[in-house]
Amino acid sequence: MDLNRAPTDDLAALRRMLLVRAFEERLAELSKQQLLPGFVHLSIGQEAVAVGACGSLAASDRITSTHRGHGHALAKGCEPGPMFAELMGREGGYCRGRGGSMHLLSLEHGVLGTNGIVGGGIPIAVGSALTSAVMGDGGVTIAFFGDGAANEGVLSESLNMAAIWRLPVVFVCENNGFAEWSATDELTAGRIVDRGTPFGVPSTRVDGNDLRAVQDVVGGACERARGGDGPSLVEAVTYRTHGHLIGEEAFTSPYRTDDEVAAWRERDPIALFAAQLVAAGQMGDATLGELRAEVEAELDSALAWAQASPLPDPDEAELGVLVEGVA
Repeated sequence: MDLNRAPTDDLAALRRMLLVRAFEERLAELSKQQLLPGFVHLSIGQEAVAVGACGSLAASDRITSTHRGHGHALAKGCEPGPMFAELMGREGGYCRGRGGSMHLLSLEHGVLGTNGIVGGGIPIAVGSALTSAVMGDGGVTIAFFGDGAANEGVLSESLNMAAIWRLPVVFVCENNGFAEWSATDELTAGRIVDRGTPFGVPSTRVDGNDLRAVQDVVGGACERARGGDGPSLVEAVTYRTHGHLIGEEAFTSPYRTDDEVAAWRERDPIALFAAQLVAAGQMGDATLGELRAEVEAELDSALAWAQASPLPDPDEAELGVLVEGVA
């Protein structure tokens, strides 16, 4: 644990987790109002992984994400206004409303895309890390992926390439216990953390609901990568307290018990970290409520801005699809 971590950094991390949580709660409301086109997957309950991991990155570092990637993008610095606009299909979005929830990208913030393809972001992260190695820019890339993607062959290929070329990439698996509606334990042979062992990639399993633990483990992996020692694999064990996607109740049967969800809610990462800060004297009992109010006000303004953004012009539907002048 970094005993020199500044209290202001801790409060910023707590506020960022609150922002991710409240942003996605707004998404749930907007989706029920049929204001979001397409499928939307929430990461409520997993905020410590996104914020803890991205807290180890510089602004110039990069990430690749998943279909459940709003938290990753916000943790890397994306703003809620353009995020809302993108998910609502508005021109003010990061991809002018063309990418939506599962294909959101912001090169300005080092977000190389959320990705609707399971495991699709893993090789992109390796390519990004290869760029850093060739250019010598000292950059690090984090590849976020889920437990379902851990069973995709592309993970082994990417681990192999990253290992033999000692690329500055950190593979972060968010193991939330389910691949869509199937329990991970029923689909996965062995332990995900052991996937890196055959390639000589240092691998660590961490409590994904403990922000400090995530910060320390991923931070160490980033330092190792930045120092030229190659890739690492981190399995962060966490839980999504909402379903696989918004509205799944209309077409799925219950696949987990209320007691299971309640037990994980008792280990809410935001509540756990806030309690740690109060116990350490870094904030008062009222601070959490004050931060929540700040975040809600910020989201009110961001959502109003996004709703005022125009819809795309249908005549520009093909704009940006192809690069002009390329045969």
